[in-house]
Amino acid sequence: MEANGFGPQTFPELKNDTFLRAAWGEDTDYTPVWCMRQAGRYLPEFRETRAAQDFFSTCRSPEACCELTLQPLRRFPLDAAIIFSDILVVPQALGMEVTMVPGKGPSFPEPLREERDLERLRDPAVVASELAYVFQAITLTRQRLAGRVPLIGFAGAPWTLMTYMVEGGSSSTMAHAKCWLYQRPKASHQLLRILTDALVPYLVGQVAAGAQALQLFESHAGHLGPHLFSKFALPYIRDVAKRVKAKLQEAGLAPVPMIIFAKDGHFALEELAQAGYQVVGLDWTVAPEKARERVGKTVTLQGNLDPCALYAPKEEIKWLVQQMLDDFGPQRYIANLGHGLYPDMDPEHVGAFVDAVHTYSRVLRQN
Repeated sequence: MEANGFGPQTFPELKNDTFLRAAWGEDTDYTPVWCMRQAGRYLPEFRETRAAQDFFSTCRSPEACCELTLQPLRRFPLDAAIIFSDILVVPQALGMEVTMVPGKGPSFPEPLREERDLERLRDPAVVASELAYVFQAITLTRQRLAGRVPLIGFAGAPWTLMTYMVEGGSSSTMAHAKCWLYQRPKASHQLLRILTDALVPYLVGQVAAGAQALQLFESHAGHLGPHLFSKFALPYIRDVAKRVKAKLQEAGLAPVPMIIFAKDGHFALEELAQAGYQVVGLDWTVAPEKARERVGKTVTLQGNLDPCALYAPKEEIKWLVQQMLDDFGPQRYIANLGHGLYPDMDPEHVGAFVDAVHTYSRVLRQN
């Protein structure tokens, strides 16, 4: 498969593969660490770069995305980079208008309200070509990373994307979206299938462009109980993994580890561990030892420090990290937060988190 029509990519050799080895379940010399939303507003340089243009224009600029992706790596010895983008570029590529309202978040002026609104959506087959700018950003970033650490690509999972498309923005209850699940189950499945059909080539395209791992964000898992989750979220989460793997093989591309992060989806841990992903991300509400018991030895776990722990003094951050690493154990583990970094966090405290993981995980292995 040709990425961006430029033929197969050649990239500088990877110098630090610790994150990838942990993702595949191989032993590592220390615990790798990265942070969700590590390219974010908590960094003054991020705010400066972003000030020039609106949010989605930034997403459409490969040069800007590359710069934002690399900024946290200049400050911290992170073990992975994650491309700067947004999960809502997929609904956009399907023809929906999305704006980012400062202080409010994403807004869809014309959300999906009726079953017939599905007819407004573009053919999911065109999504990958609509999102060529993401692929270009990935290729550029991969070149500029110069093999320092692996680059992660990502997308939102079907149910989470559906919530935004139906709600028209963020919501504390997801009542509109859940109303669809109960009143229009057929149309809901149709929409979730359209999203899955869009996500598969999009994720494969990211790998073709240079992504070395993929994370699927099911950010709104917690709004569904076990019953709705197993009916409207899990089948599509499974389908994405299965189809992405098959398509990579068909395209002659090497397999990449895939991470599923279902926030507040603790009720489905066992199912997620068997959904075809190498890594299961945990939020901070899950006890690591319990999670490890429940998922067994077959997957790597990622997480799960409460992001708000970074408000604590640096000494306490160190102690909290030690506790977390003790709980997860040294292998089959990638350290992260249980959700993304918040805009008002102190970069020095992020640095303290990263350093504590590296330092203490080496100590753990010596003992």
